[in-house]
Amino acid sequence: MAQDESQFLAARRRAIVNPAARAAAFAFCLAGGAMLAGCAASAPPRISHEQATREVEATERAFAKTMADRDHAAFTTFLADETVFFGSKEPLRGKAAVAAAWKRYYEKPAAPFSWAPERVEVLDSGDLALSTGPVHDPDGKLIATFNSIWRREPGGVWRIVFDKGSEVCEAK
Repeated sequence: MAQDESQFLAARRRAIVNPAARAAAFAFCLAGGAMLAGCAASAPPRISHEQATREVEATERAFAKTMADRDHAAFTTFLADETVFFGSKEPLRGKAAVAAAWKRYYEKPAAPFSWAPERVEVLDSGDLALSTGPVHDPDGKLIATFNSIWRREPGGVWRIVFDKGSEVCEAK
């Protein structure tokens, strides 16, 4: 038997015989198991790629409906706590900042713009998705394209984590 292997086995025997070492190892295993169980309990169950795509598309449509319905409170329910929305200046970081900045779009009786998903792509893990599509002014004119990143959170709820619009370039 090699010297390293015999030292390892001797150290292992001492740990098995030593009650304090045994108790510490047992506690470590229990804590690790509890952490893993907690992670498993909070993770949403796996869904098919097709189902995830349908869920994100429906969520994006419901998100857009908050603008049509003039419901700012409902708008905020779609925002992840750490969401980032890109604007004309610096990005807005966090649910509170985005909600405050977007409140102005909900104050008038008529919506200043509308959007709808045209394409949705979901990672194979089913936890992150991109939705993109056109943004129209109240007269139906195409004014921009939106790109939103959605994350599937515990409980299976999709929340927006990134959003960025891009103005439409008019060809001459």
